[in-house]
Amino acid sequence: MAKNGEEPEINRCLLLIESKLGWGSSEGWVHYDFEKLSDIVNDSTGVRLSTSTLKRIWGKLKYDHAPTLTTLNTLAQYAGYADWRDFKRNEAVVTDITHTKIDGDSTSQTIEPVLPPADPPRTPAMPVKPKHFQYYWFLALVPLSLLGYTLISSKQNSLDSSAFSFRTDKMVAEGVPNSVVFHYDARAAVTDSVFIVQTWDITRKRLVPKDRHEHSAIYYYPGFFNTKLIADNQIVKAQDLWITSKGWLCLAEDEPVPLYFKNEECQKDSMVSVEEELLKKYNLSLHPKPPRIRFFNQRDMGDLMSDNFTFETTIKNNFDQGTNTCQPVQVLIQCKNDIIIIPLAAKPCIGDMSLAFCGAYISSKDADLSKFGANLTEWTKLRVETVNKHATLFVNGVKAYSLTFPNKTTGIVGVQMRFNGTGAVKDTWFESKGRVIRL
Repeated sequence: MAKNGEEPEINRCLLLIESKLGWGSSEGWVHYDFEKLSDIVNDSTGVRLSTSTLKRIWGKLKYDHAPTLTTLNTLAQYAGYADWRDFKRNEAVVTDITHTKIDGDSTSQTIEPVLPPADPPRTPAMPVKPKHFQYYWFLALVPLSLLGYTLISSKQNSLDSSAFSFRTDKMVAEGVPNSVVFHYDARAAVTDSVFIVQTWDITRKRLVPKDRHEHSAIYYYPGFFNTKLIADNQIVKAQDLWITSKGWLCLAEDEPVPLYFKNEECQKDSMVSVEEELLKKYNLSLHPKPPRIRFFNQRDMGDLMSDNFTFETTIKNNFDQGTNTCQPVQVLIQCKNDIIIIPLAAKPCIGDMSLAFCGAYISSKDADLSKFGANLTEWTKLRVETVNKHATLFVNGVKAYSLTFPNKTTGIVGVQMRFNGTGAVKDTWFESKGRVIRL
């Protein structure tokens, strides 16, 4: 990386990110870690930095140019600042990093924040083992994140939330992309520290003028988001924002805007699929690295809850060449305030798997997840049966794992399937209280 005079600030930003991740020194990071970091940064900021860009920034790859301002802004935003300029202005006064200590079980916490002036606290970085679960922790432990922020905010001078207003207006009722206008009144704030948090992640915030009343953003992916208005380090208003998918949505991840496939291109009867012929139509190559394909179906599921439901889908990933020889697949059941992530892979590759289920985290490094290995070039049936928060998972009719999850019950809002290259899904449905919801 070429020198641009900002090396000390860049190094401090990288150290801040390393501490936030809790993965240990970057000296021991491998390619897998940078792939995960790319996902985490994208989920937090809405900008995807490629694995090669991240490896160059961390000195893993030789590069003769200085990082772009877009890259520096994205890293600074993930670290908890408005942009790179804001980081440089404030980082000198940060003498410690917000962290959470775990004593015994995960419910005993001591939060010790040291914050830059006029900037709300960052999400505490929890040292979860193994490192594969850091991404899931951000997704699934939203209540703990909000609890930490509440404890911090209680130490500030309390503002009267009734003096503030906050609401959201979607430009279209369903589907993506979807622009949202945030209407707010924050004139009662004491300082100019007024932020809008656009997702569940407290670090993904945007500084807004307290004497203005509108802020707009584009959402490129469906999701259920708890947006917030923050004034003087205090959450004064919150508003749920639900971006639905308008039925099945097929896309290829790209930055900054994904490539959306037309409904008639990927949906046939009860099957949803993206095949090599369709990828060629959009000049997407399977080599050297196949595109990341995502299927979404987010909709109103009524009173479907995470503690008692049955879910079933039949899935296939028939591209098993090159870098996709392990055929990793993830099936996500998305909840209002939680996430379920179920892995599948080719049988020889079950040694690097992680299962997340509403606060329960299992890694193949210290548990037997071998039953999640399958011949994914053929149709593979996944079934989940959950009774009173006890879940049993089956792959092709064989019990793969069972667990009891710890998080509070929440509503289910949809599913997401993740492939590399090509993939297909059929016969997807939920059942609860005798009611079947077919997707």
